[in-house]
Amino acid sequence: MDEFFGMKMPKLGFGLMRLPQLEGGAIDVEQMKTMVDLFMSAGMKYFDTAFVYGAGASERAAKEALVDRYPRESFLLATKLNAWMMCDGEESAKQQFFTSLERTGAGYFDFYLMHAMRPETYEKYERYHIWEFLREQKEKGLIRHYGFSFHAGPDLLDKLLTEHPETEFVQLQLNYADWDSPAIRSRENYEMARKHGKPIVVMEPVKGGILAAPPQGAAEVFRAAAPDASPASWAVRFAASLPGVMTVLSGMSNVAQMEDNLSYMKDFAPFTEAELAVVARAQEELAKIDSIPCTNCQYCMPGCPKGIPIPYIFSAMNKIMQYDRLDAAKNEYAFRTENGKVRASHCVQCGACEKACPQSLPIRELLKKCAAVFDA
Repeated sequence: MDEFFGMKMPKLGFGLMRLPQLEGGAIDVEQMKTMVDLFMSAGMKYFDTAFVYGAGASERAAKEALVDRYPRESFLLATKLNAWMMCDGEESAKQQFFTSLERTGAGYFDFYLMHAMRPETYEKYERYHIWEFLREQKEKGLIRHYGFSFHAGPDLLDKLLTEHPETEFVQLQLNYADWDSPAIRSRENYEMARKHGKPIVVMEPVKGGILAAPPQGAAEVFRAAAPDASPASWAVRFAASLPGVMTVLSGMSNVAQMEDNLSYMKDFAPFTEAELAVVARAQEELAKIDSIPCTNCQYCMPGCPKGIPIPYIFSAMNKIMQYDRLDAAKNEYAFRTENGKVRASHCVQCGACEKACPQSLPIRELLKKCAAVFDA
């Protein structure tokens, strides 16, 4: 464990975005309790949620599964304020902080973030005086450390960290698949955060689950190097091995995923040069395959006037693009679109989805391509 902010920090964090679900979509809190217990018993302690996750369900589940069951000083809790989603102005944005305190019952937040900084959103945090507001809450002892999560390029990151040197940490999307991606620019953002000397929390190390079951070529590279290691382990350890990384968030959805992550992160060992070479070969295999780089964050969905399940449609399309599994893709598409009630072809080209997308995907054009395959 490396030391950050005067404390030893385990390298694995529990992301509370993709929690286990019951039939019907509610969070399976009992399974979550088991996962929390496994996580804590392994010496881990960093939990990450957000005001907008599950429209508040994630924060409430954190209270029930974690806060109400463990001494407050035994864990670290992070959550986020979103000035552009579920928000209609400065007062509404600031109220998110107090609502999060009430939902979680945590008393204070160890780490607090401005959520999803990007070109279309960052000015709202300035306009609503959120930087000053968070400094005030820190002075009151309601926040221990504050920073922001980031979904843009290194130029904006440089601007924000230059204008706001009080930023204590940043949360970045870092994974081996996006490391040299011209859209995500993981490497460049990482290097910019390091230039400014900011500790890094990693999100999307498994790219929304995609790297837990990578395409065949990459999977074979990993299997040949370590037959008993899960593909997810390569992704999480890649991010955790980067200097300056405080913790790596894994959005675990069931006990099996928790057990797998703990099997290699409880006694974390950074990558060797040989292991880095294995990842480089897997990156070469991934570069050969076309796919839609959607991370299933679902930020695009609330503003869609037709209620199109965009990430799930892209997931179905990727089954064809990556695995050539047409039947499986059609079955998934039918299920996710409620047998055609909310099809890709129902897109009205309003662009609301693209404004919300952290990956800056051309969603409208991609939906047209999906419609040509699934709705023809």
